[in-house]
Amino acid sequence: MQRLRIDQDIRSMSEFRTGIASFLKQVHVTKRPLIITQHGKGAAVLLDVGEYEAMLEKLELLQDIQTSLGQLENGEGVTHSKAKDLILKSVTR
Repeated sequence: MQRLRIDQDIRSMSEFRTGIASFLKQVHVTKRPLIITQHGKGAAVLLDVGEYEAMLEKLELLQDIQTSLGQLENGEGVTHSKAKDLILKSVTR
């Protein structure tokens, strides 16, 4: 995801309502999120679908890493050689 440009990527709800098509195009082309404000406060974020999916994939990977670290801390991990043996056995079956 591209870095937010404050002067271009923060719009009020009324601006968004009147220019929704152009803002959808902007988000798609720039790959930057659009922050929509209401009464001067952040209300929503509009993301390109591809950028949203990429963000979810990264989040899932981070969650998997966190789970793995927890398993290692609890002594549930296996050594490299043990993992290699398990994988080779499953492939040769």
